[in-house]
Amino acid sequence: MDLGYDEVVIRQNGLSIIIPTYNEVGNIRPMVERLGEVMQDHRWEAIFVDDDSPDGTASAVTALTREGWPVRCLRRIGRRGLSSAVVEGALAASFDILAVMDADFQHDESLLEKMLAQFHSPTCDLVVGSRYLDGGGVGDWSANRIRMSDLATRLSKILIGNQVTDPMSGFFMVRRSVFEACVYNLSQQGYKILLDIIASSPGKLNIVELPYVFRSRREGQSKLNVLIFAEYGFLLIEKLSGGLIPPRFVFFAIVGGLGLLVNLLALAAFQAAGLHFFRAEIAAIFISMVFNYVLNNQITYRDRRLKGFGFLIGLVIFCAICSVGALANVGVAALAIHSTGNWQLSGIAGALMGVVFNFGVAANFVWNGNRRGRVG
Repeated sequence: MDLGYDEVVIRQNGLSIIIPTYNEVGNIRPMVERLGEVMQDHRWEAIFVDDDSPDGTASAVTALTREGWPVRCLRRIGRRGLSSAVVEGALAASFDILAVMDADFQHDESLLEKMLAQFHSPTCDLVVGSRYLDGGGVGDWSANRIRMSDLATRLSKILIGNQVTDPMSGFFMVRRSVFEACVYNLSQQGYKILLDIIASSPGKLNIVELPYVFRSRREGQSKLNVLIFAEYGFLLIEKLSGGLIPPRFVFFAIVGGLGLLVNLLALAAFQAAGLHFFRAEIAAIFISMVFNYVLNNQITYRDRRLKGFGFLIGLVIFCAICSVGALANVGVAALAIHSTGNWQLSGIAGALMGVVFNFGVAANFVWNGNRRGRVG
């Protein structure tokens, strides 16, 4: 059904603010009240997309909705990740200009009105809050975080060149039409949705950047860790390969390589302890199997990460299925030791067989979503 004139005007003259959350209960009310002050002269709504926070974040949003604030919560069960949360929030938005920001006050909400004003120009597609323009800044970041951000920014140039000074920014506004033009091409990997949008756009975007100073978190704990950088690797792999190389395959192979190293180290330790080769090989296989499961759960399948009782069930299933591969592992190793007499070469041959089998079964039988616990 076509929109009436009044509905078109409402959509064109309002702002939908998408705010992904996980354990942000202490920030919800202060953020909404602050948005009310900043946006009092504009139509607006805030869509909190919550990854099933155990601290009651969703309930805090619902309470504000009942009080009459223009906010709502999309609560996601069994799904996680900032990029995919932004996509779901954007698709549920009411207005034609979409803003993305965090709930923790690190992004300067007072800049929203100035960002929105840029869209008075019909040629403006995207407005980015930049920490790296004159007048901007990264606040009290540690030296390590600055180095990580600098490396990520340099790597992003492989995809988008020098279109923006701060492609890692999580604070931006975009026209709905621009978002919808690229939504089917978005990888939705990790936290860098802005880079994903720019890299996935079918045409060159007219981008405006405005400076802001990144602030310290007001409440709660930071979600930034080394695994966030791994998810950034997912995005780069998918975009650089044009979607031909599944990022999970690459990371699973890397984990498999580390598991092979663990296997060899364990095998060497058992050899030094005087164990019989076949007993040592079986023990080394089990150790590397558990290692691979834990690391893949934390990195390769981080968005489907198993926790609590689900983690234990997943481990049992993973080990049970991979035992079939382990039989092939032992068989190949036995042939190799008979032919070469070299423990290390035999271990490599057997472990490679196990890695190939494990990748084939992991997604469908362990991290398929049906046994998933609360993610975090």
